[in-house]
Amino acid sequence: MTMSKTVGVLGGMGPAATAEYFRRLVAATPAETDQEHLHVIIDNDPRVPDRTNAILHGGPSPVDALVAMARRLEMAGSDLLVMPCNTGHVYLEEIRAAVSIPVLDMVRETVRTIERSSVGLLATDGTIQSGLYQQACEPSGIRIVVPNPSDQRSIVGAIEQIKRGVDPGRLGKGIRAIVRRIADDGAEFVIAGCTEISLISGDTMPVPWIDALDCLVEATLREAYPSVRMEGDKEVE
Repeated sequence: MTMSKTVGVLGGMGPAATAEYFRRLVAATPAETDQEHLHVIIDNDPRVPDRTNAILHGGPSPVDALVAMARRLEMAGSDLLVMPCNTGHVYLEEIRAAVSIPVLDMVRETVRTIERSSVGLLATDGTIQSGLYQQACEPSGIRIVVPNPSDQRSIVGAIEQIKRGVDPGRLGKGIRAIVRRIADDGAEFVIAGCTEISLISGDTMPVPWIDALDCLVEATLREAYPSVRMEGDKEVE
């Protein structure tokens, strides 16, 4: 394995999603020894104000907390930053302006993988109503299909339950039913656009499942090993 960059993680939004990002990153790294894995610095700060509350209801802004976290990670030696929280990407440019190292864009990385014309989106109200994914998809002519209001309330409820510690596996049946209705509305596949939703298995969904958390992991490996091109679970110089 060649020289790698130190990855800083803006975490705590929520803690289980941060832990899952790190677990997937370790699992996806083509390392044969401890020493070949990435140096990862995680700042798991759950005190960051609620992003959806700030976006939709004028609640406390998370910007100061996110900027402070990014600066701490930079000072600790990070070469690049990632944020395993979709809704937090509403504030991506403020974070980027506060540091001198790259900050990956999970939303853009996810949209790069889309090869269809119509995609469903499972996400927080803040992510949907801010237009994060809609704006990223517009240049490619990709249509975003969102759940109906009743299903969206169920999705938000599932996110809240996972944050409270409910086993994500217990929620899969309800999410599958919502995905089926989104598919009936024309979605050719569905984005898991909230890192709590990422904790629900997409293996048995009625249409293909694109997980934004997996896309962030792939982008992290690509950027952290700049001289290595990742192909499946192999590395190519």
